[in-house]
Order: sequence, then structure tokens, then C-alpha cells
Amino acid sequence: MKLTVPEMSLVVLVGASGSGKSTFARTHFAPTQVLSSDFFRGLVADDENDQSASADAFDTLHYVAGKRLAAGRLTVVDATNVQRASRASLVKLAKEHDVLPTAIVLDLPLSVCAARNAGRPDRDFGEHVIRRQRGELQRSLKSLEREGFRRVHVLRGETEVAEAEIAVEPLRNDKRELTGPFDVIGDVHGCAAELEELLAELGYADGVHPDGRTAVFVGDLVDRGPDTPGVLRRVMGMASSGNALVVCGNHEQKLVRALHGRKVNVAHGLAESLEQLGAETEEFRRQAHEFCDGLIAHYVLDGGNLVVAHAGLPERYHGRASGRVRSMALYGDTTGETDEYGLPVRLPWARDYRGSAMVLYGHTPTLEPEWVNNTMCLDTGAVFGGKLTALRYPEREVVSVKAHQVWYEPTKPLDASRPLGGREPAVLELADVTGKRIVQTAHHGRVGVSAEQSAAALEVMSRFAVDPRWLAYLPPTMAPCSTSSRSDYLEHPDEAFAEFRAAGVQSVLCEEKHMGSRAVVLVCRDDDVAYRRFGIRGGGAVYTRTGRPFFSAAQNLELLADVRAAAGELFDGLNSDWLLFDAELLPWSAKAGSLISDQYASVGAAAEAVLPAAVSALATAAERGIDVTDLLERTVSRSSTVESYRDAYRRYCWPTSGLDGVRLAPFQLLASEGASYHDRPHEWHLSMLGRLAGPRFQRTRTLAVDLLDEESATRGVTWWEELTGAGGEGMVVKPAANLTRGTRGLVQPGVKVRGREYLRIIYGPDYTLPANLERLRKRGLNRKRMLALREYALGLEALERVARGEPLWRVHECVFAVLALESDPVDPRL
Repeated sequence: MKLTVPEMSLVVLVGASGSGKSTFARTHFAPTQVLSSDFFRGLVADDENDQSASADAFDTLHYVAGKRLAAGRLTVVDATNVQRASRASLVKLAKEHDVLPTAIVLDLPLSVCAARNAGRPDRDFGEHVIRRQRGELQRSLKSLEREGFRRVHVLRGETEVAEAEIAVEPLRNDKRELTGPFDVIGDVHGCAAELEELLAELGYADGVHPDGRTAVFVGDLVDRGPDTPGVLRRVMGMASSGNALVVCGNHEQKLVRALHGRKVNVAHGLAESLEQLGAETEEFRRQAHEFCDGLIAHYVLDGGNLVVAHAGLPERYHGRASGRVRSMALYGDTTGETDEYGLPVRLPWARDYRGSAMVLYGHTPTLEPEWVNNTMCLDTGAVFGGKLTALRYPEREVVSVKAHQVWYEPTKPLDASRPLGGREPAVLELADVTGKRIVQTAHHGRVGVSAEQSAAALEVMSRFAVDPRWLAYLPPTMAPCSTSSRSDYLEHPDEAFAEFRAAGVQSVLCEEKHMGSRAVVLVCRDDDVAYRRFGIRGGGAVYTRTGRPFFSAAQNLELLADVRAAAGELFDGLNSDWLLFDAELLPWSAKAGSLISDQYASVGAAAEAVLPAAVSALATAAERGIDVTDLLERTVSRSSTVESYRDAYRRYCWPTSGLDGVRLAPFQLLASEGASYHDRPHEWHLSMLGRLAGPRFQRTRTLAVDLLDEESATRGVTWWEELTGAGGEGMVVKPAANLTRGTRGLVQPGVKVRGREYLRIIYGPDYTLPANLERLRKRGLNRKRMLALREYALGLEALERVARGEPLWRVHECVFAVLALESDPVDPRL
């Protein structure tokens, strides 16, 4: 006998003592899946037969069962469970976690149970106990389904128990094995002509896509529109041939009840459906009735990456089954109140959604589909004269066709000003960024931000940063290459090349590293563009990698005016009224003037004043016969490094007056209207940004290196030696293709290889002394590299959200997280 058990369920074994429940559990389930009341008695009282410990034992068992069910794990409770009260607490536990309770009853004769107990010295209770348990069991058999058990299996006799097989089945909503691609279609509401037009636009011919794509309907196929039977005929045919999946909508639910003969309120378009179906054959009505009645509430697709439900679904309900889950999927969550139109006031669940799965839904019409926390509503009011909309998955491409006319007047007018997700797009709230945060990124999974990191970022953002409406992006930190094993170098290109080669990268681009300050430039054609797109007046912003302004407001406008004047060709070529790009702002002293004078220059001046005098004093002492040989040698060596140290930072300073002498060296085009560009090779970026001409801009020199060609790699090393030998800071080595996934996941976007002399600024004048170099070789890089990848993924996510036109608060979630991670205790010299 095969017993089917849902994959996500609470299995309750029911049987008198001696019926073999524990043996059955050991035979058919993994040890970790079985929670035995005897085991928990022993856990809390050191005696599995101590009945006085039963209350505490079952409290503990229920707690552990709850944790397993919360994680979606199959859980088996091994106890007698012959009393209705004990089963009721387990059914309640299953409902609390939205899993299906299943009962497996072992109904064995009294003689068999008594004989088994007689052979166990720890079971010293009399036969009357077993007789009482069997009596309770017999009285329970007819009521198990009424108690809430969704499946009940009864095994009578030893033979049936011995022959039983357990078949664990996925729930009907679990279609994780289907990976698409999918075309998810919003509420059709009887608009058959628009549906046919949309299917054609998506590439379907007679309900079949030549590339094997599958249509997924979010429900509400029926009611209000002119041709509900035509919609059902098309969708039923696609579903039966395997070309479509359909979830139930609240309108199908109501139609089924009406066709069942139940008393329903014939409103909101149901009358039209009943009249149209009345003109069809009885056979078609029967088929339509069975089809709608068999629809389930939601699907989990593509390995759990996509969830489709009519009214949306919070993460805690994904893949689960209960009346609560079905109600949430069909109707959504409401406050219990009604608005001025008599419609339920719905809670903005999508605003608080933080799940990893994309959720696509309908139910609440909106003029335009919009991303809110990895969710999108696809009901664009086709029956009300709006559009019928689909989303191509995984491409994230929205496809719509206009309604042919207004087929049904909406109870509540579609309002273009109504904010999706329950808030205005440009409104930023403290709740978005305070406390512990989890940001889901497309390229690196979930990135966590602690409450302490959030607090540090809030301090910087509120006191020092530019207006957050300008902060569409913050660049990631950059890790250095692995520490070189060469005796006189701390960093060398050979290590950078070896790292990328090991990650499966063949081609890299070496970019000259300007000794300046990282700058992000957001420039708009005019104030109207800025206000329309970013909700703020002004020409844009130029800010540091932590969001701080470089210059005064007047100087910022002057610099942006120069950028805007040079960007005309880019604006036109990219069909955009704004540009966001990454650059170096030169000279270093333009931002770091106080740092240079207060730290570097003072160290150099002090060393130059003290060390020669110390050498002279030590030399005099040596002449008098005092043994100071080692100290004298070290001091002479340190004195010789001071001039190199002062030369190192002086190279990156030149006089500026206001903006005179300030230059920008752009190297990556980040985003423009409707597009982000991290999938374009770096040479494309440099070519595009090379169109920014004029005295304000400085080119970035590059060299392409084929890592599988030894001669090419050697040329890369020679080029670096020439750059650093001429006083340059060094170079950045990047995968030539830009965004790259290697053998171990996301590859570093770039590693810096700094020159020997430049590193004096970072590690001090005498870092090149052998003892100091040996100590520095032990510097740990892993934390820095992990931080760089997390910030890189957040930056990419911010850019993709900007390109998709998501609300500012959605973009700012990622930007703020980058700033928060910057408070990590990582060695700033790396």
C-alpha cells in the first residue's frame, strides 16, 4: 500500500502503545525528521517512561516541530496521539505554519499490542491502558478529517503495516523544476481580442510559442469583459497542451461558487460572465467549471526564483498550503476597512517585501507596471480601457497592448498619481535604512547590513552627504592584488594576472591609475530633467565615493556646466537627458589638501629635520668608540627614504584656484535613461567617454593583456614598470569584458597594483626596509576582497534599479547599504 505524504507537511502517527509507531517511523523517515515523545521525555527528565515529565516533553517537542515547519521541513510526530486534544494542538501547529497535517493511523489488534508491550520490561502498565487507548482510537477514526487532517491513511493489521510504502510528493504549487522562459500575463477579465493581440506580440501562434516559452496567467480571466468564454477557450487549450500555467483569481473563485449553485452577490462583472456562458453549450460550461474549480492559488517556479499569485504573496507563504495562504493569494491582505468607493483598503505588502523570489501578480489595477522590491503588479486595467500587460521572464521585459475600448467602468478611477507600494517614489524614510537590513542583489545574492553599520551610515548621510536624491550610485572599495613574494615589492602585476587567470578570465584591461579622488558625476541636460527624473532641482552633482560634495554649490554648478557642454554627443547618442559616470578627480590635493599638509607633509618635514641630526649624533658617538653600529645603519637607511617619501606625495599635487587646474578622468559610463552598462566591455566605456573633450577632461591610458599569452603578460608588467618609474601611482587590472562570473562566482571588478614608491605614502617612508616589508607581507586581504564584492553587487543592483525606473527609495536602499558597509573595520591602507 502506497501512502502519499506532502513534501511540506506535519505527519502525525496515531496508534496505541505497542502498535509499532516508532518502528514504522524509523523504517520510512530519516531520523532527523522524527520527533518522538519518548525521546523528549528522556531529554527533559533523563527517563523516557517518566509520565510526570510529559507536559514539559510535549512543550519541547512542539517547539522543535515549530522550528522545523517554519523552515519548511517534513516533520513526523511519534506519539500515541489517540486523544482528540493532543491531535488538536498538532493540527493547530500545522495551520500556524501553513503546512498540511497528515495522519497515519496504525490500527493493530489489542492482542498484538499487548504481546509487544509484554516483551518490554520498561512498559509495566496493564492491558487496560492499551484497551483504553484503542477505544479512543476507534472513536477518532471517523472524525480525523473533520479535525483538520488533509490526508488520513489507516493501516489495519500487521500485514498492511509491513507492506506500506511512503511516497513523499511535492505540493501542487511546487513547480520549481519548470525553469521557463515564461511570459506572465496580467488580469484579462474577458478581453479575448486583447489577449490574442498580446499573445501574438509575445510570439505565440495559436497558443504555442516557437521557442518553447510558457504563458503564466495571474488569474481573473473572467468577468466584466465582452468575451469570457473566448478567453477561457484559449487559456484552457493552452493549459491542456502544456503551453500555459494558470493561478486562480478571486473572480474565478466567485464564478465557481455561482456555478455550484451557491448564493453569491452577482456584481463586479459576474452577471456578464454568467450570461455569456449561458449562451455556450452545456459541455463547455462543464469544462469551464471544472477548469476554474481546479485552479490552485499560487505557483513557485524556476527553482524558487519566481512566484506567481493573483494578489501577490509575502515570502513566508511561498510554497505553503493552507486556507490562509489561499486567501492571501486570491484577495491580498486588507485593513478591514473600505475606502470612499466601498472597496477594501489593501495593505501595501510589496512595500515590505524583502524575499529573494520575484513575485508577479495582478488584482489591483494600476496604470503602469512598476518594480517594488522585486515584485510587479501586471494588472494594468485592460477591461477598464487601460492595457493588457505581460512580463517576459527572466528577461524582465514588459510587453503591453492597448485596450480596444473601455469595456467596463471601474468602481474606482485609475489614478496616475497613486503611488504604487503605498508611497511616493521620491520619498525617503528612516525605516528604509535603519536597523538590520538584507538587500537582495541579482549578482551576489543577499547582502546583509547590521544595525550598527546602518547607524554609522545614517550619521554620514545626514551630516555630510549631498542631497540623497542625487545619490543614484556609490562605487565599491577596491582591493589590492595579492601580496608579492618578490623581495623588493609588496604589489606586482604578476599576482594580479595570476588571480584573474585562476578565476577563468583570459583577457584583462590594464588602466592607468590616476592619483586623484574617486568621483561620481551625475549630470542632467537641465533643471526640468533633474526634477522630473530625480525629484530635485539642479544640474546634477559631483560627489566622493562616500557621497560627500567636493566643492561649494557654486563651484559644483560651474563644473557641471563644463561637463554638460561636453556631453551633447553622449546625450544624443544614448537618447538620454541625464548621464551617470565614474571618474577620477585631479589633482589629489583638490580634495585631500588638509590631509597632505596635516599628515604627509608634517611627517616629511619632521623626518627631514630630525633624522640627519640623529645620523650626525650617532656618527659622533661611534667615533668615541660607542657601539651604535646597528642603530646608525638603520637611521641612515631611514634618512635616505625621507626624500623619496616627500617626492611621492608631491607628484600628485599641483596648485588650483577654485576650479582652475581641476580635471576629470572619466573611465566608466554607469547609467543613462533606461540603461545600465556594466555588461559592456571597458574599451567601449572609454571610447564613449572619450567624447567628453576639452581642457576639463583627461584621458586614461590603457593596455589590453591576454593572460594566456606570456609575451602579452610581460608587456603588461613592463608597462606598469614604466608608469610607476615615471612617478605614476600604478594601474588597475580589470576583466576586459567588465561584469564577469568566474569559476567561483562573481569576479572582482578590478584590483589595484600600486607602485613601489607610491606605497611610501600609504605605509610610511621606510616601509621598504626588509624587516618592514616582511611584516607587511602578512597583511590580510580576504576581508577587504569580500567587502569589495559585496559593495560591487550593491552598486550593480542600484544601477539596474535606476535603469528600470524604480522609485528613488528602492535605489537608495542599495546606495545606503554601500555606505553602511564602509564602516566595516578594514585596514584603510589596503
